[in-house]
Amino acid sequence: MRLALGVRYNGQAYEGWQSQLSGRTVQDKLETALGKLAGKRISTLCAGRTDTGVHALMQVVHFDTEVERELVSWVRGTNRFLPSDIAVQWAHPVPDAFHCRANAVARRYLYVLSQSPVRPSLDSGRVGWSMYPLDGNAMRAAAALLIGSHDFTSFRASSCQARSPVKEMRRIVITRHGEGERCRWHFEFEADAFLHHMIRNLMGCLVRIGRGDEKPEWMLTVLEARSRMAAAPTFSPDGLYFVGPLYDAKWGLPAEATLQPGGGPYDGSP
Repeated sequence: MRLALGVRYNGQAYEGWQSQLSGRTVQDKLETALGKLAGKRISTLCAGRTDTGVHALMQVVHFDTEVERELVSWVRGTNRFLPSDIAVQWAHPVPDAFHCRANAVARRYLYVLSQSPVRPSLDSGRVGWSMYPLDGNAMRAAAALLIGSHDFTSFRASSCQARSPVKEMRRIVITRHGEGERCRWHFEFEADAFLHHMIRNLMGCLVRIGRGDEKPEWMLTVLEARSRMAAAPTFSPDGLYFVGPLYDAKWGLPAEATLQPGGGPYDGSP
């Protein structure tokens, strides 16, 4: 039987998703918990690997097992063995042909940014930070230049293993929450796929434009340069959330993981 799980986690304490010799990754913790529940080793695949310090609102994983459990047991039983900052949200049987990464038709990220004269404290590690006021209209104008299929080499980490730098950016929504010098900004991104560090590199450029250091048109100059050297430094991982992938309705996954007419649902704030 092949099962898909929706997993939510706070990434502050972990060295990203992918298993490491240290054992301090989300995949290591999840597979250990699943193994304790099933009584045998279980190996998982994920829809989108996250880096150190990056969070997930709905990471989707799949695995094969001969062990039979009620779906609620795969959720609550696994959570019993997980640390408090990782929790399975749902479990769903899927056909053997389902692949959580290959079958995703879109992926979504959210970056939460605190605009404040002083650095975050209570929400340290969960939000990015700008001590300077940001111009929302300038950032939205720059973001509009990224919509469509483009070569995103300028926003690609040198360690990126993607076969092609060409991705289709389908949606960027920038919203401000609160007034005055202290507020929060939400940056929502949706694309067919993303390159390594792509969102954090885009955020570096958007914040530079929002501060007034560059004009919105500079984003197009960076994009067309196809050189990482043309872009701003990589932004902090603290406020980055993998909102999750979207799939065709034929797989029968929960609504928050299913592509809807006119775009996919957004799963609230972290």
